[in-house]
Amino acid sequence: MPESKFVPLDFNEYPPAEMTERANAFYEQIKRRRSVRDFSDRDVPQEIIDACLLAAGTAPNGANLQPWHFAVVRSTEIKTKIRQAAEKGEQEFYNGKAPQAWLDALQPFGTDANKPFLETAPCLIVIFSQSHQMKSDGQKAKNYYVSESVGIATGFLISALHHAGLATLTHTPSPMKFLNTILDRPGNERPFLILVTGYPAEDTHVPAITKKTIEEITSRH
Repeated sequence: MPESKFVPLDFNEYPPAEMTERANAFYEQIKRRRSVRDFSDRDVPQEIIDACLLAAGTAPNGANLQPWHFAVVRSTEIKTKIRQAAEKGEQEFYNGKAPQAWLDALQPFGTDANKPFLETAPCLIVIFSQSHQMKSDGQKAKNYYVSESVGIATGFLISALHHAGLATLTHTPSPMKFLNTILDRPGNERPFLILVTGYPAEDTHVPAITKKTIEEITSRH
């Protein structure tokens, strides 16, 4: 077994009043985040995306194996291919594949099989989960808690992009294996979701929704 190495923890503690202020300030900021389907084609500097990806890469994960890959797509040609492939599956979903209860749940949001945001938005971040990694000797090394780890990293990324001032949309076309082919990703990677990223179009409107109260989402023991 390799010898474990430890370093001092870099941790800032705040007085309780400041902790409450910081927690409330974060809530006020993050509750403004909304899923956007109408994007501007305005460019986003790559250094902003990179900083947010680095933040995502700090997420806790199984055995620190970091079982994720973020494919940043800016090419118009590739975005068009992704849209075409995604809409093929979406057509099947909306025209018979999806149960009526699911379609009824989506109805208030006005979604359909057309996904123009996949081309309009300046940046698509396709997130892949890695079931295993290849060691230098050619052997497979299993990753642990893959779905949990990638889900947490995705949450970090969405929060970082919102904090930076960008709009996002999580999109999960079904099936998604076409993303491996289009983006030339290896077989040990599975598409997790597409994170559409950019500025909202002018005069963008979003559905009026409410979130559950603290009493509805928590229990105290």
